[in-house]
Amino acid sequence: MGYEHVEVEISAHIGTIWLNRPEKLNALSSDMWDDIPDAVETLDADDSVRVIVLAGRGTAFTVGIDVAMLASMAPQASSQAKANQRLYGNIKKLQKTASVFAASPKPTIAAVHGFCLGAGMDIITACDIRFAASDAIFSIRETRMGLVADIGTLQRLPAIVGAGHAAELAYTGDDISAERAVEIGLVNRAVTNQELMSHTMEVAAAIARNSPLVVSGVKKVLAANPGRTVEEGLDFVAHWNSAYLLSNDLFEAVNAFTEKRQPDFKGE
Repeated sequence: MGYEHVEVEISAHIGTIWLNRPEKLNALSSDMWDDIPDAVETLDADDSVRVIVLAGRGTAFTVGIDVAMLASMAPQASSQAKANQRLYGNIKKLQKTASVFAASPKPTIAAVHGFCLGAGMDIITACDIRFAASDAIFSIRETRMGLVADIGTLQRLPAIVGAGHAAELAYTGDDISAERAVEIGLVNRAVTNQELMSHTMEVAAAIARNSPLVVSGVKKVLAANPGRTVEEGLDFVAHWNSAYLLSNDLFEAVNAFTEKRQPDFKGE
């Protein structure tokens, strides 16, 4: 997987996507918007990968969309209607870059250090789990730039931190610290900069030890809950387990328990 500003590593069932434009604080350039979803979809298709981690090289996770790219997004066209249509298409393309983390059948974890601004918020709110270094700074920076955030933060953040906190962050565009992010539930935990990746990989490894078939099912069931009553959610999981309960991994778990050993799950 050869990308210009995205690096992919696979080790011990964990696929790590590194934002790798440190000289620009990982500002998301046009190629990155294309390559990030391609990298996620490639890891999705790799059966050896059970967890996807997203992190940034250098001193920041990302400062958001590259301003030069943003300035060039107003399309030229023969009519205003055609220009509007093209702009809509451009926005939908950017939305996919964040949404692939939510759409992935595999658990996704964001490891955030330094700045996580604008589009960075769009991406991490699409991940299942978020960890932060103690120096992390979060902001829905679009508001302060004269924009309505349109890549996913406003849709996903209220379910993560609650409507009031989401509204405050979105209306003000203010920066918040890692400590505040933990307090409102934006991130699961804040650790030192030195511990960020080791802690993230420790959690990823714990997930990867479980049956990938089951973990994928858990993600599907959790994603199916919004908009459903408890009874409807219970019916969904009943249908899910009717299809997937009797797996080789279940029998492996039972045999491993009986034999007093660690199970060796294959995702089958």
